[in-house]
Amino acid sequence: MSASPLLPDGVAFVAGVMNSVAGGGSFLSFPALMAVGVPAISANATNSAALWVGSVGGARGYAPEVREQRGLLTPVLVVSIVGSLAGAVLLIRTPAHLFERMIPWLLLFATIVFAVSPLLRRRRTARAAHHAPWQLAAQLLVAVYGGYFGAGMGILMLAILSFTGFPTFNAANAVKNVLAVAINGVATVPFIIAGIIDWHYALPMAVTALAGGYVGARLFRRLPAIYGRSTVIASGVAMTIVFFRR
Repeated sequence: MSASPLLPDGVAFVAGVMNSVAGGGSFLSFPALMAVGVPAISANATNSAALWVGSVGGARGYAPEVREQRGLLTPVLVVSIVGSLAGAVLLIRTPAHLFERMIPWLLLFATIVFAVSPLLRRRRTARAAHHAPWQLAAQLLVAVYGGYFGAGMGILMLAILSFTGFPTFNAANAVKNVLAVAINGVATVPFIIAGIIDWHYALPMAVTALAGGYVGARLFRRLPAIYGRSTVIASGVAMTIVFFRR
């Protein structure tokens, strides 16, 4: 491959920013790893490990909102941990050639969901915030997807959380970032045991993703969301086309 080995490090910073705001960072960081020659399954595991650290930065940037919503975290955290573990084990058991053929379809699915996500949300009502049973079931499925692949996971969670009744979007985004920490962190454990993480890339990417996650969370309130969403969608479309052509 002709791509620079430094490419994933710089891209991880941008991915950390994107994930802290809305999601979609894996649209950039996962293909960047494959561009420097990391095999698909290893690239997915490496990306998950690196962006886990980035999601810690995002959650830290929303610390006040996290403290305010901690009473709503426990049920969604439990189902997220269970689903993430199941998804990670499923990835490890998936043949490499099959996973490579699934990549463009997974990217296409995540891009479409991200693009139409505003239509999946409803206006906040005055009722007390709570998770409906169907939301916990949906979060379990998203966590399985997150442990298995994860691109677009953040926006899927935001779509589910939009029905909880949080007082602000920042509150929902804070909970989303905490759930991302749990999902990526739990998935990393079986990846480490299986020995499929490329630490040569994972460690420096983790550092830049951490910085990007914190910066993104701190700056989000100052920037119109349309810019970030447009970037994520354009990236998703481009990466989907590239992988279908392969």
